[in-house]
Amino acid sequence: MVNFSPLRRRRIAACRQTSLLLGVFFLLGMQATWAEETNSSSNSQILVQSPTPVSEIIPVTGVEANPTEKGVEIILQTTQGDGLQITNRSTGNNFIADIPNAQLRLPNGNAFNFRSEKPLAGITEITVINVDANTVRVTVVGETSLPTVELFDDNAGLVFGINPATTAIQPPPQQPETPQAEQNPTEPAAQQDEPIELVVTGEQDGYRVPNTSTGTRTDTPLRDIPQSIQVVPQQVLRDQQITRLDDALRNIPGVTQDFGPGQSIFYRIRGFENTGNNFLRNGLPDPGAGELVELASVEQVEVLKGPGSVLFGLGNPGGSINLVTKRPLNEPFYGVDATVGSYSYYRGAIDLSGPLNDSKTVLYRLNTAYRNSGSFVDSYTSENFNISPVISVAIGRNTNLTIEGDYINAKDFFRLPGVPTIGTIFPNPNGKIPRNRNLAEPSDIIEQTVTRIGYQLEHKFNDSWSLRNAFVYNYRDYYDRIHLPSGLDADNRTLNRFYREFDFVSTAYTFTTNTVGKFSTGAIEHQLLFGVDVHRFENRTPKFRGAACAPIDIFNPVYGQPRPQLGDEFSDATTTNSLGIYLQDQIALTDNLKVLLGIRFDTFDQKAEDFTFQLASSKSDSAFSPRLGIVYQPIPAISLYASYVSSFAPANGLILPGDALSNSFEPERGRQYEAGVKADFSDRLSATLAFYDLTRSNVLTADPNNPGFQIQTGEQNSQGMELSLTGEILPGWNIIAGYAYTDARITEDNTFQPGNQLPNTPYHSFNLWTTYQIQQGNLQGLGFGLGLFFVGDRAGDLANTYDVPSYLRTDAAIYYNRDKFRVSLNFKNLFDVEYFEYAVNSTRVNYGQPLTIQGTVSWQF
Repeated sequence: MVNFSPLRRRRIAACRQTSLLLGVFFLLGMQATWAEETNSSSNSQILVQSPTPVSEIIPVTGVEANPTEKGVEIILQTTQGDGLQITNRSTGNNFIADIPNAQLRLPNGNAFNFRSEKPLAGITEITVINVDANTVRVTVVGETSLPTVELFDDNAGLVFGINPATTAIQPPPQQPETPQAEQNPTEPAAQQDEPIELVVTGEQDGYRVPNTSTGTRTDTPLRDIPQSIQVVPQQVLRDQQITRLDDALRNIPGVTQDFGPGQSIFYRIRGFENTGNNFLRNGLPDPGAGELVELASVEQVEVLKGPGSVLFGLGNPGGSINLVTKRPLNEPFYGVDATVGSYSYYRGAIDLSGPLNDSKTVLYRLNTAYRNSGSFVDSYTSENFNISPVISVAIGRNTNLTIEGDYINAKDFFRLPGVPTIGTIFPNPNGKIPRNRNLAEPSDIIEQTVTRIGYQLEHKFNDSWSLRNAFVYNYRDYYDRIHLPSGLDADNRTLNRFYREFDFVSTAYTFTTNTVGKFSTGAIEHQLLFGVDVHRFENRTPKFRGAACAPIDIFNPVYGQPRPQLGDEFSDATTTNSLGIYLQDQIALTDNLKVLLGIRFDTFDQKAEDFTFQLASSKSDSAFSPRLGIVYQPIPAISLYASYVSSFAPANGLILPGDALSNSFEPERGRQYEAGVKADFSDRLSATLAFYDLTRSNVLTADPNNPGFQIQTGEQNSQGMELSLTGEILPGWNIIAGYAYTDARITEDNTFQPGNQLPNTPYHSFNLWTTYQIQQGNLQGLGFGLGLFFVGDRAGDLANTYDVPSYLRTDAAIYYNRDKFRVSLNFKNLFDVEYFEYAVNSTRVNYGQPLTIQGTVSWQF
């Protein structure tokens, strides 16, 4: 039920007097809806104010909860509370109020939702969310009946007074207003009570994410971005119990695993490999990522399809993977996870957050996790430790500083050696190679450490203009002592091997400054972004030595062979400095026609040094990268879009030591045409359909004669379509699904045949993950999940000498949520299907994991 305070009624009356004519038309238009809502429930009324034009979006800068004598009040903090439009409705025990001319713009920048579970007796949940770019929704869920809600103004903003009534309460009779009452207000001042104990997560909740900054570097609705972007939100990570990036990316159509330099796992997006320059962390380059990602500190994973050079600088055109980290919360939050699983899998994680002072101007968050596990491959183990502290400081009302660090130490041998194709994909007269076979040595070791530290500073001059500045330092230290396969003898059982000792160090510095402003030129609205990026990447190989070593019998392996006498030691380094200047304008020509214009100028210089042969060389280049996109929305729920984007990047890779100077790489270039449709079926369910044509030239590919190194070929092209669906179908029933058709081929090459399919890129792939949680009754909180992941046949190498067969993997989950307690059981590869994740060459294809079971207990308090 909804009541008005006397103060609120006076303000509404004043608005009607000053805008009577406009109010009459608005009320006539609302008459049918008003009657329908009144008939459907006697416990709610439509709240109508004099309308403000939708284009005048009022920012809500905070959400605050205070106790009252009857219950609790929720304050939407804004200086323009009297300009808010409000409509409400009720469904069962749910009170829902929509404000169609407002948007949450919270200080931490990452909070899409505010949510409180059971803040007081009789109230199950209170949420405040951005439904879309123009609408804020407040939902109050009563435990046994519709709650009573009173609306009134306050100097702090719009206030929802909530009382968990057990029966419908009629509004008190309105007292006639008199001039004396107007001149001598006698309303008592609000009582200043101690804050109620209320857990506000401040995080995205649900499978659908309405807004992102990855596509524009501004907080923009996905439906207004003329490029395909998919997001794996926190709830999907939680439901699937995902801790590694490869498992998260199974939920993104058009993304497959691939093998990268330095024994790292990278990914192919739309057929093109995603190298270090295409990994982002909070929108800034993160070249130390690859598979070395612990998702304990990650809020969600975002994938921008196609070139992102206009925004993020030098990078390959396939796409960019952006890891959005967890931000500090303004209310105390403590979470603990413990997981036990197959193959001696043990993992523990802690998530702590809250204010460090009474005024809540200094917030913190600390995520840490430790994992120790074996694997289905004999004698292979992995160990990972991660700690990620974040401090957020409000320096005055309009300035916020966030300082963030990250440290990861990993010993992970799970994916290394692989097995030959003969005996796995193809028959072997000696038998089948089991998937647990280790063809390296149990004593092999890989260890790497990544350290990141940086800050983000934001200052708001006013509601329209803001300045952002950020810096991040990234250091990666990698070394390995490993045996690699080099060829299979004619007896089809003797595998020749190569032993190497390899050290690699990379250092990256990123400094960026940009300003964002909103203004109008007549009836046309603009959101302007102008910025400057400075990057420095240093890759050094302090030591590389290798030699042929003792072979191994793949069907009767004997380990512990003596290591060979190693040859000369090679050492080299590459340093790349780049400067980027970019300008972007998001133009709203009308309410349903939007244009995105962007251009970037990049210049770089690169120096290569060969310390073994005392040689050095340098090169430099520059280019403009344009971007053009248009979005047309014939109805609010449908967005038709088309775009053109391009990319430019230095070609960074590992050349065989000694050849780095004579075979220097040319810059890579890319361009993409894309068109598609984005649809919002409801405020909780959306879909994207995209068609694209993507061309890449000056391509780096694996050197078939020297494992772990690259060569540069000519041109490649990828054409295809992608369909994705995410959100909530019905209350408690969530889905994230996608299908991709990818035709990625060589178009020009000096070594390989034009028309060959790009490796590890299937023509067809699809993903489906769906969960259902029982909403009421004795089994409320019990949920089930089912996942299907299909990857079609794909080429194993650029020469297309063999195909990696298709597979369909089934995952499942059962879980139970009760208050702040959650227990779950996850099954990966439920039917124990034997399949291959990816291929490197004819002696190295990698089995996927067999049936794996993991149980997790989570507690928040």
